[in-house]
Amino acid sequence: EQLVEIFRVDDTFSAKEARILTIDWMTRVELPDPEQIINKYPHELSGGQKQRVLVAMALINHPQLLILDEPTTSLDVTTEAVVLELLRDLIRVEGTSALFITHNLGIVAGLTDRVAVLYAGELVEEAPTRTLYRQPLHPYTIGLLESVPKLGIHKDDQVLSGIPGQIPSLQALPQGCVFAPRCDLALDRCHQERPEIEFTDENRRIRCHRWREILNGEISLAIDKQPAAQRPAKDTEAILNVDDLTVSYEVSTKRLRLPLRQKHFFKAVDGISLKVDQSRTMGIVGESGSGKSSLALAIMGLVDSVTGEINLQNIQLPQKLIKRDREILGRLQMVFQSLDESFSPYLTVAEILSRPLLNLLGLSKDAASKRVRELLEMVRLPAEYASRYPRQLSGGEKQRVAIAQAFAANPALLIADEPVSALDVSVQANILNLLKDLQREHETASVLISHDIAVVTYLADEVAVMYLGQIMQFGDSRQLLTPPYHPYTEALLSAIPLADPDHKLQSIRLQGDIAGSLDKPGGCPFHTRCPRYLGKICQDEIPSNQFTPEGKQIFCHIPLKELQTLQKNLFIQKRGEGN
Repeated sequence: EQLVEIFRVDDTFSAKEARILTIDWMTRVELPDPEQIINKYPHELSGGQKQRVLVAMALINHPQLLILDEPTTSLDVTTEAVVLELLRDLIRVEGTSALFITHNLGIVAGLTDRVAVLYAGELVEEAPTRTLYRQPLHPYTIGLLESVPKLGIHKDDQVLSGIPGQIPSLQALPQGCVFAPRCDLALDRCHQERPEIEFTDENRRIRCHRWREILNGEISLAIDKQPAAQRPAKDTEAILNVDDLTVSYEVSTKRLRLPLRQKHFFKAVDGISLKVDQSRTMGIVGESGSGKSSLALAIMGLVDSVTGEINLQNIQLPQKLIKRDREILGRLQMVFQSLDESFSPYLTVAEILSRPLLNLLGLSKDAASKRVRELLEMVRLPAEYASRYPRQLSGGEKQRVAIAQAFAANPALLIADEPVSALDVSVQANILNLLKDLQREHETASVLISHDIAVVTYLADEVAVMYLGQIMQFGDSRQLLTPPYHPYTEALLSAIPLADPDHKLQSIRLQGDIAGSLDKPGGCPFHTRCPRYLGKICQDEIPSNQFTPEGKQIFCHIPLKELQTLQKNLFIQKRGEGN
């Protein structure tokens, strides 16, 4: 109805013609079974399907300019790659100009022709994409590019380079250069005189008093690549043990037309077992619909229809939250993906942080008030933020408050669901450094759920790759990027947008979406989309786990030596090399 309305707004097409054109556009944006899709409501579609419908809606009238504001932020890497490839092809075919707004520097590197960098409402640098990535001239651009966590860099190797300070309020901009208070190269002139936009050549613009010195190599912004503090080597205890955990959701059977009201269930988590040790982080990656969040919610006691055992510090947890006592609630905390839904808009930051202190730890009001100030200091927020409401905080500040709230009760285990997905790269780097420091200080175990594999491989010690409720691969995070990998892991890795326009990963595009609630395949759950499908054995037989000498676990029929040979040259090619 929403797409048909666009065709019929000026009565150019009849209802029948508009329906035919709508189906045609659903086909063009590669939606499966378009004649069924057009009869569904938005809540019945996956995130990637909704994004493709929006792309069709935007392009139906053949616009000269298409504006895309963070169109893939909430999508997993494989869906993101498909949507971006679709956009690239349709924009080329339609001859449309596009303005792409995003904080994902990998997408910018792979998709755009030119880049404009904005800071505090001002254009500070504009250049062709490759030129800007090869030699950024503005200190802010340099800081952004250095803040991106690089694939293969681990928290034990290096501290991420975030930009100190925070963006100024648009109601209180500094007198001179808007970036001067955060710039290590700022002179007195920078604090007093606002720089004008200058052309370095006919293709590039810059707003900085010192860009010529940066261009000529006379000065450089030396990003402090601090080595990470070494964690003390000691025996650690298992904080969390999950054994044969299953989470089931009841599925509507209307379309099955069953004569009896028989209940049907879909297993979102299907027999998972895992262990998280003290001071260690378990990363969980996979597409939307793979069961990551259901696993986290089951551990938290927030879903019904759970079987299996969950043990926290050798205490078996009741499956439902309402049956867990206050001591258990304090030991197990979660940072939720949606921060706006995590906080009451009517409570101040002090009231938000006081609730676990009063309700879980039983502190007095005076002791809680003192502890609130300590928590704000712990997450690097000024004490005056205690009186602010959530609407008065930036995304990064809300994330810090959420982390402070989670650590308030001194938990033994912290679960973080997409804790940095909505943040720009500089704030993201600071939050990741904060999480790492707090974990080391409090010796907390963590479960990190994220679509961003670079973030997971940086912060996690072990990584589990999930698909349709099962673990396809498990092992040390440092081994995730080295073959052999499960074919599903291989596809996830190939879809990562690298923040370097001169490099790309060998693309492996998965066909179709993750299976629906009533369509879970037998045998290997990934066989319907696997680019290395062997045939009947994958379809009929459940694979067993294979182990590398280093302990990496791969759930696949293909022998590890064969996988290693096939995947030997997956990473990394220069653009233009190969196919």
